[in-house]
Amino acid sequence: MPQGAGRVVCLHERHGWPAHVPHQFKVIATRDFRETARAIQDMIVRGAGAIGATAAYGLAQGARVFHGTDIERFSRHVETVYQTLKAARPTAVDPVNAMNEVRRVMSSGETVSKRQTLALAAAERFAGDDVQHCEAIGRHGAPLIRDGMRILTHCNAGWLAFVDVGTATAPLYAAQAQGKKFHVFCDETRPRSQGATLTAWELAQQGISHEVIADNAAGHLMQRGEIDLIIVGSDRTLGRTGEVANKIGTYTKAVLAERHNIPFYVAIPLSTIDWELSSGRDVPIEERDQSEVLGAWGAVRNPKPETRNPKSTSRVYVRVANPASGARNPGFDVTPPELITGIITPEGILKPNELWRNRRRLDCRARG
Repeated sequence: MPQGAGRVVCLHERHGWPAHVPHQFKVIATRDFRETARAIQDMIVRGAGAIGATAAYGLAQGARVFHGTDIERFSRHVETVYQTLKAARPTAVDPVNAMNEVRRVMSSGETVSKRQTLALAAAERFAGDDVQHCEAIGRHGAPLIRDGMRILTHCNAGWLAFVDVGTATAPLYAAQAQGKKFHVFCDETRPRSQGATLTAWELAQQGISHEVIADNAAGHLMQRGEIDLIIVGSDRTLGRTGEVANKIGTYTKAVLAERHNIPFYVAIPLSTIDWELSSGRDVPIEERDQSEVLGAWGAVRNPKPETRNPKSTSRVYVRVANPASGARNPGFDVTPPELITGIITPEGILKPNELWRNRRRLDCRARG
């Protein structure tokens, strides 16, 4: 969200790699578009909708600092801002779609000043649409949840990852509001543990029954009949093919779900749809630092009861792997459409192959 003096405000989930949430809840303000890009790249702010809105505001933030009246020079400056923000997280498509919409709206301005004003208005509209889309996902997804169900989530596609409500969590929150009782398994989602830290924290705040499980425990629980439904989010969903790029491990869960006949749903806002790519092999898969795999960050609390407060919490990194070993750390994988039961969108639940058939309606809806 915007703040005075051209700043962008973000929930500080992490600084670099050390975790804040769930141990601390912190909000920061970035001072310029380069700081905003670093906040996205370092996962200080993360999640498809959140980085989309942050990139939109970052583009408006960058446009605002231009001084002068030359439209051509201004356009070149905006292109630099755009490319800087786009490079921050290459797998996610929400930042690109958000910034493209800001640029489209901005281009109608006849002066630099007018374009700067339009950029901020477009960013604000994108953020508002994100909330409405997530609420609609909740309405469409809630009927999938019945009393007594045991539901598996992967990573974090909740309100921490969006402007509000979230996508994969939206049906959970809507079902809870309807009085339904259910239990959620949050897989830890190594190596960054967004399920164990972020989703579990959200559900605890909401008062939803839940447990954290190891990533490798999901198949065991499915085999024993202890999981009834799986809902995940997406960082990029291909409109042409129905393939879904999401946090590493999503594909594994989908394969297991098919093996055990468990419904596997993907919840997305319209801004997550990529209408250009024709193959999941073309999705750029971010390779992150190997230290995330080779160790883990956690919190150390002062054991004295009288000093147990957030200020007494220290974040520490513990090397777990063999000191002489390296690691591969792909951040995302791609799930093929035949493993997906349905895609929960703001316009309803669609089969993966129905996205392209409905592209005109969905694309127009995405543009408001």
